[in-house]
Amino acid sequence: MAKEEHGVARRSSSNVTGWDRGDLDCWRAGSVDDVTACVDRARREGRALYPVSTGLNWGYGSAAPPRAGTVVLDLSGMNRIRNAMEISEANPVAVIEPGVTQRQLHDFLSQSCPGLSFNVTGSSVDTSILGNALDRGVGYLGPRREDVFGLEVVTGRGELLRTGFRRLGEDSPLAHAHPYGLGPMLDGLFFQGNYGIVTSACLKLLPRPARSVAVSLALRDVSKLGEFLDGLALLKRLGVMSGVTHVGNQARTRASMMSGISEYLRISCGVAERDLAAEADRALATVAPYEWTSLGGVAGSAAQVKAAIAEVRRVLGGIAKLTVVDDAKLAAGFRLLNPLRNLWPWARANAAAISAIRPLQGLADGRPTDAAITNLLWRYGQPQLPARELDASGCGLIFINPALPMAGGAVVKVVDAMKAVAAGFGHELYVTLNIETTTSLVAVANLLFDRGDAAAVANARACARALWEYLRSCGLEVYRARADMMEDVVDPQDSFWRTAWALKSVFDPDNLIAPGRYNLARAPDA
Repeated sequence: MAKEEHGVARRSSSNVTGWDRGDLDCWRAGSVDDVTACVDRARREGRALYPVSTGLNWGYGSAAPPRAGTVVLDLSGMNRIRNAMEISEANPVAVIEPGVTQRQLHDFLSQSCPGLSFNVTGSSVDTSILGNALDRGVGYLGPRREDVFGLEVVTGRGELLRTGFRRLGEDSPLAHAHPYGLGPMLDGLFFQGNYGIVTSACLKLLPRPARSVAVSLALRDVSKLGEFLDGLALLKRLGVMSGVTHVGNQARTRASMMSGISEYLRISCGVAERDLAAEADRALATVAPYEWTSLGGVAGSAAQVKAAIAEVRRVLGGIAKLTVVDDAKLAAGFRLLNPLRNLWPWARANAAAISAIRPLQGLADGRPTDAAITNLLWRYGQPQLPARELDASGCGLIFINPALPMAGGAVVKVVDAMKAVAAGFGHELYVTLNIETTTSLVAVANLLFDRGDAAAVANARACARALWEYLRSCGLEVYRARADMMEDVVDPQDSFWRTAWALKSVFDPDNLIAPGRYNLARAPDA
């Protein structure tokens, strides 16, 4: 939260990773001119800037910069959908600023163009779309990097740069249409780059399909996880399941559903607080007894969806239990089971599960939710906090997320080893394997801990370090880095990072923009 101190805005960098830079100066920008003025001021005063969109980059450092003393540049006031009047099913592109949240765009499309949707993430409704995309976040339908083109950037020199055909001017019919432009594609430099401050970008919107269902596959035998992943990879390559399929372990399933199950049992079934945990455990064991369960979406015409489900069953039906759900089936199931909740334990467990699943089901259909964050707040005894205040809670959350090759056997070895490393520190590892591209997947792995316990914080941070060192020993790396690990992942002897530094002299010669973030913090030794 930002606060005023002697006329100067200050912002706490305390966050769920347990690593922060204390209170920092915070400047706010509400327009491109404001951003340019802040860059000019930073150059005059010899200050460094750390731009954040909404600052809700939980598990990666939130608004904490890699270098102490950096001024946080808050861009949440830049929250315009610039071409709102031009968006239509025939023109499915939104020009958004960094402060535009998932909630804002969803609400706008629901009211103004309900035939369109967008690629949402499972994080809070109040997270920035552009901020997540620029850090290469993964949505439910694919990598968000692929959703964005035509950037508008204020460089460290204070110059305004537009990439692709936006350089022709906003009135050009190509500005918001053709994603590649002419000549070198500079867009990529600003994804996990620190050469400038992105002030707007074009976001691809998606037509709502005639039919959309969620396909869940529960792996019956944990020893077949490698075969399971290979089957899902095949379905991805064939285009049968073209979005991202999420394969979560039981710890992840529990973390995602326990809050919703418990609230249903408490409110609808009158279960006493003293009995709630045990009752919720029994309900979850009834509906989700398997160690690994996948969730992905299938969309298209009714015939396409039917054919896709048949192919999923052909490839994986022998080793996994297949369940197909949509809003109508969930609603019908709840109408049937809810009245039986006090007569039949199986009905109660399944009604509770439906209550927990409903918000998650909407993600594949472009409906963002706070469910994941609400579960964390519930777990740490602060369900009354709004989701956007997670950094103010007692929840500790650290991500260690490797990119992995699309080879089931190799992935199983890495996941098993990571779980063993975590267990050595007394931690359970929460894992989701995301089938992201046709050639690779990413693991979203995290630790949870009590941030109010200094020993627990130190232990979790040591565990995270050991997990990263294990990954590096395998020739692997994380696909997104936390603020506290930037100095470790960036090697000044590596020609890649030395080249990345050399580009700073082109865009940001004074090293003003996010020094040390996905780049060297200072010039390498000659």
